[in-house]
Amino acid sequence: MAFESTSSYIATDALKQAVNAAVVLERPLLIKGEPGTGKTLLAEELAESLDTQLITWHIKSSTKAAQGLYEYDAVSRLRDSQLGVEGVENVAHYIKPGKLWEAFTANKRVVLLIDEIDKADIEFPNDLLQELDRMEFHVYETGETIRAEQRPIIVITSNNEKELPDAFLRRCFFHYIEFPDRETMQAIVDVHFPDIAPKLVGEALEVFFELRDAPGLKKKPSTSELVDWLKLLMADNIAQEALYSRDPAKALPPMAGALVKNEQDTQLLERLAFMLRRQKGRGR
Repeated sequence: MAFESTSSYIATDALKQAVNAAVVLERPLLIKGEPGTGKTLLAEELAESLDTQLITWHIKSSTKAAQGLYEYDAVSRLRDSQLGVEGVENVAHYIKPGKLWEAFTANKRVVLLIDEIDKADIEFPNDLLQELDRMEFHVYETGETIRAEQRPIIVITSNNEKELPDAFLRRCFFHYIEFPDRETMQAIVDVHFPDIAPKLVGEALEVFFELRDAPGLKKKPSTSELVDWLKLLMADNIAQEALYSRDPAKALPPMAGALVKNEQDTQLLERLAFMLRRQKGRGR
């Protein structure tokens, strides 16, 4: 198996090497990078390129590691026993398989995405160490052991909201997705909009990277936000003309709400534009 870019996803050489190395080593692939750089999309494209199922476990702050294995509904069983429901003695009826259970028992090798693992409690990664190492776990209520028939390819994403434990990191193959340079970004745009006007792309990328380089910006616009912005510009000729004739001393580009997502950054850009206008005024 060798992962490559697809018709809808541009992967750098470093990312392709990381994916293939994790598969060879049979280690989880831990992916970090700015939000919007395609971490989650990588797992989707990997599953599609392998023609296999993607099983996604979205992690929240309240998620517990045990939920990825299974959940035992003792409350329902107690209620059913009080109501005299038939089959209540079979505890297996009250066990709900989790995402790891699904991945371990799939008929063919699947891609398992554990998305945004850093949102959970700090102990969450360590609680999965044994299961990810051995590819098996014990169901105490039934006495059975669930083993991986086909070892899943595991992709774990993190937005760096909190540090992950060293013991967990040792068991992963790590890759940080660098923010795309202009050439790579052009290739990404070409994938999404093969018929886009070169003039529009050139102007849009110029403004986009200027925004990202603005000093003090709290949230830099991401790749996915650039794609949204271009979609809006392509649908609005007036916005395109405003972009082409844009004065750099003006604070925000047309349809800026697709790129700038908070009032602090809006105010910062307005101040920078004001300072630029003052400098131009003094230069006359």
